[in-house]
Amino acid sequence: MQSKLGTAVSLKNLVLPRNNHWLKRALLVFTFILFDYFATLAFCRAPYEEANPFARTFMESFGIPLGLTMFVVIMNLPIYVTFTLDSNIVRLPHKVAAVTEPLVDIMFAWFVAGVHFNGGTSWFWHAPELTRQTLGAILYLVTAVILIKSHGSRHGNC
Repeated sequence: MQSKLGTAVSLKNLVLPRNNHWLKRALLVFTFILFDYFATLAFCRAPYEEANPFARTFMESFGIPLGLTMFVVIMNLPIYVTFTLDSNIVRLPHKVAAVTEPLVDIMFAWFVAGVHFNGGTSWFWHAPELTRQTLGAILYLVTAVILIKSHGSRHGNC
């Protein structure tokens, strides 16, 4: 489809991240989200056991499996949309991307660790929240460095 500005808009650009490293980053974030999702499904026997009041409301209204699924999709869809749109719209120079992408990884590491890793491990590991969150952030960052390797020389085609 052609817009008035002469740029082509593709449905693929709205659904899939442009670069493989952005797709890997999105998959890494959603791995943490799914860990929390499956841990909650496995260990939560009643909605009142869920600490997140919004998730609890969905679980009370629709049942644990459907309510939790709806909550996870609704709450995390903006994250995926952000990854997809940013990877298709933003074109950063190599030097800027070399600084920006590690900062993005650090922000997402702390976010997924605090919201999802901490929440998922809270069902079976009774450590302090800061310990669980820090471990989750470290795990995210190590995995990102190993799998994504986004800070290399390929930014010329970002």
